[in-house]
Amino acid sequence: MKTGRSGETGRSAHPSVAPTVSINATMGLLEWGLIVILSIIWGGSFFFIAVAVKEMTPLTIVMCRVVLAALVLLAYVRLSGARMPTDPRLWGAFFIMGVLNNLIPFSLIVWGQTHIESSLASILNATTPIFSVVLAHFLTGEERLTANRMVGILLGWIGVSLLIGFEALSGFGLRGMGQVAVLGAAFSYACAAIYGRRFKSLSPVVVAAGMLTGSAVMICPLALIIEQPWHLSPGMPTWAALMGLAVVSTSLAYIIYFRVLSTAGATNILLVTFLIPVSAILLGVLVLGERLGWNALGGMVLIFSGLIVIDGRLLRRFERGHR
Repeated sequence: MKTGRSGETGRSAHPSVAPTVSINATMGLLEWGLIVILSIIWGGSFFFIAVAVKEMTPLTIVMCRVVLAALVLLAYVRLSGARMPTDPRLWGAFFIMGVLNNLIPFSLIVWGQTHIESSLASILNATTPIFSVVLAHFLTGEERLTANRMVGILLGWIGVSLLIGFEALSGFGLRGMGQVAVLGAAFSYACAAIYGRRFKSLSPVVVAAGMLTGSAVMICPLALIIEQPWHLSPGMPTWAALMGLAVVSTSLAYIIYFRVLSTAGATNILLVTFLIPVSAILLGVLVLGERLGWNALGGMVLIFSGLIVIDGRLLRRFERGHR
C-alpha cells in the first residue's frame, strides 16, 4: 500500500490500474457495502480458479477470463459514451500493462492453484502492497521507505516464510513452487502499479478495457498453440466458474472498484486488501473443503500486521488517542 506525498494510496488491491482520483472521503453505508461486495468478488476469483483447474489448463483459463472480460468492458465503455483511444503508442502501453497486470499474474496464480489451495493463494496474493512499497522506493522519487514501512515489510516476509514452511528447506517440490508462483504474481501486480501511473489522464475504465484487450490478443495464440484447448471437455460447473471469473471477478469488479474509488478515495478502497483473503478462505473451507494449518493462519496474521503498519492509519489513530 504505497502512499504518496499527499498521503494517498496509489495502488488498487487487486488490479493495478492507477487511480485518477486522490481523495480520502468519509465512507457511508453504500461505500462500505460496495467494498465488502468487491472483496467477496475478488476473493471469489480464487474459488472460481480452484473449480476451473480441475478440468481446464492454465493458459486456457486465462484466455477465457481476459477475452470475456475485455468484451464486457469494451461494451461498457461504448454504452457509457466513452471512446477507446487510437494512438498506437498508447495501445503499446496498454499491451505492456496487460502483460504486467493480467498475462503474467493471472497465469502464475492459475498454475499455482493447481498445486496449492485457493485460500493459501489469496493470502500470498495479499503481499502485493509489500512489493509495491519496496518498488516505489527504488523506482519513484516520491515514496521513500520509512521506519514503519521497513517494520511492515519485515513482518510481511516473516509471515511469508511461515506460510511456505520449514519443509521447503528439505526439498522444493511442486507445492513450494506453487506458492512462489503466486508470490511472483503479487510482484507482477506491484510492477503494474508503478507502470500504470502513466495512465492518470485517461478514464480508468478505458485503461482497464484497453489493458484486457491487449491481454486477450497476446494470450489467445499462446493458449491455442501450447494447450490446444479444443481437446478439453469441461462440464457445466467449469463453464460457470469461467463465466464468474471473467464477468463477475474481472469486469464487474473493475466497474465497482472505480465507482468506490470516485467517492471514497484511493486510501479507503485499499481496505479490500484485508478482506479478500477472508472471503477466499471462507469459500475454500466451506465449499471446497480446504483446511488451513497453523502456519497458514499465523502467516496471514503476520502479513496483515505488516500491511497495517505500512498503511499507518491505525497507528496514527492510536497515537492521537494516546495523546
